[in-house]
Formats: sequence, structure tokens, C-alpha cells
Amino acid sequence: MQYICKQCKKTYTKWVGKCDNCGAWNSLEEIESNLNYNYRKIQKDIKYTNTQTIIKKLSQISETKDSLTIELYTNISEIDNLVGGKFIAGQYILLAGSPGIGKSTLCLQILNSFYLQNKKILYLAGEESLIQIKNRIDRLGIKIDDVDFVETRDVYQLINILEQNVYDVFFVDSIQTLYSPNINSVPGSVSQVCECANLIMEIIKAKNILTFIIGHITKSGDIAGPMYLEHMVDTILLFEGDRKSEARYLKVIKNRFGPTDELGIFRMTNKGLVSIKNTLDLIDSSSFDIKSPGIVFVMTAEGNRPIPLEVQALASRTFFSNPRRTASNFDINRLYIILALLEKKMHIAINEYDIFINIVGGIKYDDPGIDLGVLMSIYSSLKDFVVSRNKIFFGEVGLSGEIKKVYIEDKRIKESNLLGFTEFFCSQTHKTVEKLIKDVFNRS
Repeated sequence: MQYICKQCKKTYTKWVGKCDNCGAWNSLEEIESNLNYNYRKIQKDIKYTNTQTIIKKLSQISETKDSLTIELYTNISEIDNLVGGKFIAGQYILLAGSPGIGKSTLCLQILNSFYLQNKKILYLAGEESLIQIKNRIDRLGIKIDDVDFVETRDVYQLINILEQNVYDVFFVDSIQTLYSPNINSVPGSVSQVCECANLIMEIIKAKNILTFIIGHITKSGDIAGPMYLEHMVDTILLFEGDRKSEARYLKVIKNRFGPTDELGIFRMTNKGLVSIKNTLDLIDSSSFDIKSPGIVFVMTAEGNRPIPLEVQALASRTFFSNPRRTASNFDINRLYIILALLEKKMHIAINEYDIFINIVGGIKYDDPGIDLGVLMSIYSSLKDFVVSRNKIFFGEVGLSGEIKKVYIEDKRIKESNLLGFTEFFCSQTHKTVEKLIKDVFNRS
């Protein structure tokens, strides 16, 4: 037997606790020693690998097929804008997300868009039965009678189908369900995922098939499976959101053919995912009518897209020696800095209060531009003071109380005006926290 590292794929003849190549602990998985032999033998049985390998000079490369200029559009604005306006024939895309977030629903809506453009499509049903998929399609109100569906988990059966037919677009739901019968491990294991993803990549690149593979994520939020899978694909799309909330966010983690700084925003409905163009829709409209201390609006940014958020804070007197500090969807270490700053600069006995912070929406943001809004929401709750709902805040708070400029600040200002906020507070309006707090109190 041999062992393979889940992270870097280095093989060992015996088990070791730490991989000396990537440094990962307990990452080795047992595989059969004749894996490479089986792999070579199977490759000989696949027709498309028997084609002659041709060496070309740069001047000999065609400007049509070889340069992959065949462009495909979904006509779903939030997706096309996300990937630079188009997909490319032969592009290998990994769509990852937590269970129940809507990955399959999104793929079916993309499939429907390509179907309306008369593209030839194959959909692999690995996780659900065909009748379950049909019920989902009926619920979404999609009419796709001329799409090929296959229900198999054997990767070689799948390869034969792709070899014998012509397709423009291919969906795999999901890569963790596929297996190679020549590898002695369960579907979803490192060796199985690497083998299946490799075989799919070879044929879709040879036949210029735009391919979407659905993947899972771990409890920690990382993409499940070997890092090798992330290196292999051309594009990684991460689908995020709180399953108890309607909002869904589609991010580009990697993209060889387009930008990686865009964000797609959707709302999950009983008819599928609907694109959100007005980001103000992400805030509950009732929040503007509630005259309660501790509620402040901030303008964060995901990639190049400004997004308004609602920050809630509650400061309550405590009778215990260790006051509570709770932060939902916000970095607790940033909260400690903000509380220390309030105590130092505003002369507040923070240790007399329990502090609770919540960024509404179910997504954890790591943008330092939220700091100023969190500070103002805490101060508002401490002083039992209502901040006017026409005000919006964004800025990083320094340890000496200065307000620092944040990423795409000018774009955040422009977006704030477009959304109807009449007053914005950032590094362009104030240099210190003390001055800003006094001005906010005087204007309200």
C-alpha cells in the first residue's frame, strides 16, 4: 500500500504524521500501490487520448478554436458581470457553497439560460435522483425538454458519454459523488476527487466544453477536497449566505479569464434566485422607521461593489466581574480594539457593560471599513442616543483614534448618495473619532 497527502498529493511508502512537503499534519490517506499502473492502463482505453500530440509554434496557433474565443453568455446580469461579461468554451468552473445554499438551483437557472440559446447541454445527477431534479425544475417553472440528464456516479461511464456525444455545456452535481472503480477508496476522498476531476478536465479541454462542477465546503468555510482541485480549475465561484435569510452572495475566488473583484447578489425565492440590482434592498425597510439607539448604517465593500449594511449594538450594565463581549458576523478582536478606544478617548467605563454586536444579514465581513459604524452603534447604545437614519459611516479606526481611508472610499461615497443617504462620515469628513462623535450628536 501507499499513502498520499490530501493537501499536496505527495506519495509515501509508509504512514507519517506530518507531510514533509507541505507541512500538514494527519493529512495522509491510504491508496493502492498500483494506482499509477491502473491510471495508465485506463487512459489507453479512452479514445480521445489516442489522438496524436501536435507541437505548434506561437505563429501556428489558430485565432479561433485554439485561442478559445468562443464566448458564452448566461444573460443573467449578476453572473455575467461577475466573470467579466462572458464564459469561454472549455472553461472549467468550480461552484462551491454550503449545503442548502442554492448551488443546484443556480446551476439549473444557468442551464436554462444556455438552453434558450440552443446550446447542447449535459447534466450529471450525482446527488439527486432524476425525479427529484424534475420536481425542482417544475417548481422553478423552467422548460428544458431537450437537455440530456444522466444519473451515474461512475466517472468512466460519464467519460464515454462525453466522448460519444457533442455538448456545449456540462454540469456535474457534484464532484464529490463521482468515483473511479479502479481506486480503492470511497467517493469524495482525495484520491477519488483528484482522479475524477483530472479525467473530466482532459476531455472537456479537448472538446471545448464549458463545465460547471459543484463542490462542497467544510465546517470552517474552506472548499472541501484537496487543494489540487482548486489549482486545476480555471474559475472558482463561492456561493455564500445565511440559509435563514433570503440574500445570497456569489464571489469569484479565482478566474483565469476575467476579474476576481466582483460580487453577484441574489435573493432566494420559491421560484429560484432573483438578481438584486439595488443594494438597498439588502436592508430591511422597517429598520429606517425604528427609532432605537444602537442602530447605524455602514457602507462596506465586496470587491469593487459597495454594499450597505445595518449594524446593531446593545450595551447593557452588568453586575459580574467579567462583562460579556459578543460579536455576530464581526471580528471579536476588532471589537476589543474599538472598546478600548472608546474607554481611552471618550472616558467610558466599558468594563461596566455587556456589549453585543450584530451585523445584520448572516455574512461575516472582514472589511475594516465597518469599524467606524460599529464604534458609533456602541456609543449610540451606551448614551441611549438615536443616530439619524439618513447618516452612513465607513472608515477604519486607528489605535490613536484617527479615522483612516478605506478601499474605494470615493465609490462608497457615490453609492451612498445614490441610495439616498444625505450625510456620510468617513476620513474625508473627519480625522478623529472624538470630533466625529461630537458632530453627529450636534447634527441629530
